[in-house]
Formats: sequence, C-alpha cells, structure tokens
Amino acid sequence: MVVRIRFGKGSKVERKRRKNRRVAMAFASLLTPGAVMAAALGIWRLAEDPHWASDFAIRKGLFSHWQVWFAFAGLLQTGSYLLNRYGRAEDKAIR
Repeated sequence: MVVRIRFGKGSKVERKRRKNRRVAMAFASLLTPGAVMAAALGIWRLAEDPHWASDFAIRKGLFSHWQVWFAFAGLLQTGSYLLNRYGRAEDKAIR
C-alpha cells in the first residue's frame, strides 16, 4: 500500500528589505507608555520644587533633574514615531 500526502502550495519565499517590521511595531507600542511614564516623572520632579507634590524619589544624581526626564520622554517618543514609520512603510506602498 502506498500512501501519498499532497501539500498545497505554500507562500512564496521572497527576499524582503524590511524583515523586522512586526518587531519594530511591537517595540514602538512599548515605547509610548515608557515616554508617558518618563514625562510623569518629569512633572513630579518639576512640581516638587514649589512643594506642590511630595518629595521626589531620586534626590541626587543625573536623574534628579526634571530636564533629563523630559528629554528622555522626548527621545522615547521620537523612537516610537520612527519605529512606527519603519513598520508601516510597506502598508503605504501597497495602497
């Protein structure tokens, strides 16, 4: 007895330039909440100076300044924007 198994034709293997587009979209979705958290820490540190908020958790060092937190939030959001743009580039080319 001979048993033959036939498989349907699968997707064609192609060489693409943007291989990590899903990974880029996943990291972009994680960077935006990180930017919001960094901005919240910047607001907390800024509000602590006129005693509108409780004492800031970090008292000394680089991260005890509000400017650093806002710059970090801006960098994270910029990275998220660029990764989103990288990940969605093929969607716009198809349309």
